[in-house]
Amino acid sequence: MKPRHATLAGLFLFAATLAAPAPAATDPSFLLTGTAANFDSYFPSYLANGYFSTMTSVRGTEPNRAYMVAFMDYKPGDIARPAAIPGWSEIDYNPGGGWLNATRLDRKIFADYAQTLNMHDGTLSTRYRFDYASKSTDVQVTTFVSQAANHLAATRLTVTPQFDGSVQLTFPIRLWSEHQPRFPIASLSGEEMIDAVIASGQTLQNKPVPTPDRAAVWYPGYTRVLDADGDTSTLTVWLDGRAEHGLGMAEAAAIELPAGLDVESVQLEKGPHKLSLNLTARVRKGHRYAFTKYVAISRQDWGGDARADVALATAARSKGFAALLAEHQAAWHTLWQSDIVIDGAPQVQRAVHSDLYYLLSNTTVGTAWPMGACALTPGYAGHAFWDSDSWVFPALLLLHPERAKPIVMFRARTMQPARERAKQYGAKGTMYPWEADPETGLDHTPHFAYGVWREIHVNADIAIAQWQYYLASGDQAWLKRYGWPVIREIAQFWTSRVSWNQAHDRYEIHHVTSTDEAYDNVPNDTFTNAAATKALRIATAAAKLVGEAPDPQWATIAAKMYLPFDTQHQRHLDFDPSVPHDKITWMGSSLIWLMYPNLDLPMSPQVRRNDFDFQLEALRTHGDDPNEMMMVMLAVGAAELGDGKAAGDWIDRNLVGFLKPPFNVRTETVANNAGYLLSSSAGFVQSFVYGLSGLRIEDTGLVQAYAPVLPPGWKSLTLKQVSFRGQRQDIRIDRGADGKVRLTRNAHPD
Repeated sequence: MKPRHATLAGLFLFAATLAAPAPAATDPSFLLTGTAANFDSYFPSYLANGYFSTMTSVRGTEPNRAYMVAFMDYKPGDIARPAAIPGWSEIDYNPGGGWLNATRLDRKIFADYAQTLNMHDGTLSTRYRFDYASKSTDVQVTTFVSQAANHLAATRLTVTPQFDGSVQLTFPIRLWSEHQPRFPIASLSGEEMIDAVIASGQTLQNKPVPTPDRAAVWYPGYTRVLDADGDTSTLTVWLDGRAEHGLGMAEAAAIELPAGLDVESVQLEKGPHKLSLNLTARVRKGHRYAFTKYVAISRQDWGGDARADVALATAARSKGFAALLAEHQAAWHTLWQSDIVIDGAPQVQRAVHSDLYYLLSNTTVGTAWPMGACALTPGYAGHAFWDSDSWVFPALLLLHPERAKPIVMFRARTMQPARERAKQYGAKGTMYPWEADPETGLDHTPHFAYGVWREIHVNADIAIAQWQYYLASGDQAWLKRYGWPVIREIAQFWTSRVSWNQAHDRYEIHHVTSTDEAYDNVPNDTFTNAAATKALRIATAAAKLVGEAPDPQWATIAAKMYLPFDTQHQRHLDFDPSVPHDKITWMGSSLIWLMYPNLDLPMSPQVRRNDFDFQLEALRTHGDDPNEMMMVMLAVGAAELGDGKAAGDWIDRNLVGFLKPPFNVRTETVANNAGYLLSSSAGFVQSFVYGLSGLRIEDTGLVQAYAPVLPPGWKSLTLKQVSFRGQRQDIRIDRGADGKVRLTRNAHPD
C-alpha cells in the first residue's frame, strides 16, 4: 500500500542526506558532550535565540518545555511568570517493540550514546543505537533555534533501522496543562509559602543534581490553546493560544518526510494535551531516513497568527534543512567574531565559551526587552532584576553592544510604571521595582520576598548602566532621547529618598535592604549609598551634555553622602556600625561589590586590600553555600589588587561545583541547583573583560584603570573585536620579553 502521502512528500520534500563534505573541525572549547555516564546527572540546557527556546533532554527527542521572550502568565493571585508555550521539539519513534521516549534510559538500550552542544554552531546533536525488543536502530538527532530567522526552529531525526518492517513516528506539539498546585504567591508570606510547598508534597531544600530545588516556586505559567488543527495532506499542524490573562501567541509545524518513503498511513491526532501528525511507514534494513520538523512561533507584538506561522514553517520546509542550518550557523559564527580567547587554560576557555553562549542565546537586537534572571526559563519567574543592568549589560557592552542596548531601552520604555511606583512609596521621580515584569515593567516581587522592595540600589544600578551605554557608544542623540530622562528621574528619586543628618553634616539613606539580603531594613548600606552617589554625579554630567540645567542638590548630596568606614582598620563597613554584622549568609559580606566594575568605588590601594581581605574572612566565618554572583567578583577584586595568581585561583574556583553537567549550566550556589543564572555567567565574563584587563569605561574613554594581570601558566588573553565608540579593536594581554604582563590594542579596519 502506497497512499498519496508518499507522493506528496516526493513533490515538495527533498531527500535527506548526511553524505555532505566534512566541515572544518570545531575548536573543542566550543563543544560540550554528555555520555551515558550523565544519564543520572543530566542537568538540562536549552537552545534559544533570544526570542524563544526549548529545553534539552537526554534522548534529544522528548517533549520539552519551551518559552518565549516576555510572554507572561498573569493569573490573579500569582506573580507574573513565563508561560510555557506548547512544546515543539518532540519527535517519537517506535520500531515495533516500544516507543523511544517511553523506554527507560539504560546504557545497553541506548548504546554508544553521545550528545553534543556545539556552542559555535548553536546546535544540539545526539546519537546512539536504540537497541530494544530484539530490534536495533541507529539514531541521530539535530536541533537548533534559528539565530538567522528568529521565528524559526527545526529538529531532524535520522534513523537507520537494522531490520525490515513497519515503524511508527509521531510529530507532536505538546499542549501543557496548567501547573498544580498554583500558589497565591502575590499574597503568601515566607512561612506560608514554605508550608504550602510542604503541603504539596515538595520541599525547598537543596536537592542532588539534576533536580532543581526551586521548581516548586518557579513553576511555569500556562498557555491556553484557543484553536488547534492540522492537515494530513500538507503535513502541517498549527495553533493559536493565549497566556493566562496575557498575550496571544501562535505556533505551527511543517513535517518533511524522506523522499520515496513507503508511507502506510498518516493521521491527525487532536486531543486536550497533544496535537500531532502520526505516521506509519515501511523501512528497509540499512537505509537512512531523515524526518524533519520545521517550527514557526510568534506572539502578540512579535509576528502574526497561526496562518502566518504555517506560511513561515512551510517556506522553511521548501528552503530545506541544510540551507536553514547553514544560515543559522553563519549567524552564530558572526557572533563569535567577538570572543574571549585564552591561551594556556583550556578548562577556563571552555567555561568562558559556555557563559558567552548562554548570554548570546538570550539576547535580542533592536528591541526593548530585558533578560530574565534565569534566561528563557521560569527561574525567578523570568523577572528583570539588577542582574540585567549591572551584570549582564556590562558583560555584553564591549563585545556585543547591539545586544546590550535592549536592556537599557527596557528601562526607558517602562518609566511610567516606575513613576507610579515612586508615588506609591512617597518618593519622586522613578522608583524601579526589585523584580520587574519583562513585558510591562510593573512590580511583581513575590510577597514572601516583600523586604527586598527596600533593595533600592537597583535604581542607581539602572542609571549607571544608562550612562555606561552612552560612554561606550558616544551616541549623544540616544542620551538625550532615552538615557537622560531615565538618569534624571532616578536622580530625583535619590534626592527625595535621602535624609540629612545635621549633627554629622552628611546625607544618609535609611531603611534599605543590603546587597547581602539577610540584612533587611538597615541604615546606610555602603553599596547603596555609593551607587546612589555615582548616579547623582552621572545626572549632573548628563544634564550638561544634553543642554539641561542640573539640580544643584545632586552635586551637594553626592559630595556629602555618608559611606560607613572603619577608621581603625582602614576599611569600609557593610552598613551603618549600629547594625551588628553577625548573620550567616550567602556572601558573608558585600564589600567585594564595592569593587565591581560598573561602580568601582574609588579608594586607596590599602583600603582596597583591607576590604578584600575582610570579604574573604567574612566568607570563611559568616558564609554558607556562597552565592556565585559574589564569587565571580572575587577574581575582579584580586585583579584590581594586581594579584594575577589570586585572580586565576578565583577563576578556577568558579569552575568547581557551579557548572552542572554536562552543559556547564551555572547554578546560584553549588548546592541549591537554581539554574540558568545569567548574572553568574555574566560575572564570570566580566572577570576577563574588566578584571584581568584592568579596563574601565570612563568619560575619557576605555581606560587602563588597573595594571593588567595574567594567572601563572597562562600565555595570553585576547578580547577579540571589542567595540567602543564605533571603533573595533583586539585587546591582548600577554608577557613581554622581560616577563612583565602588558596590554596591547590593535585596531580593526572599518
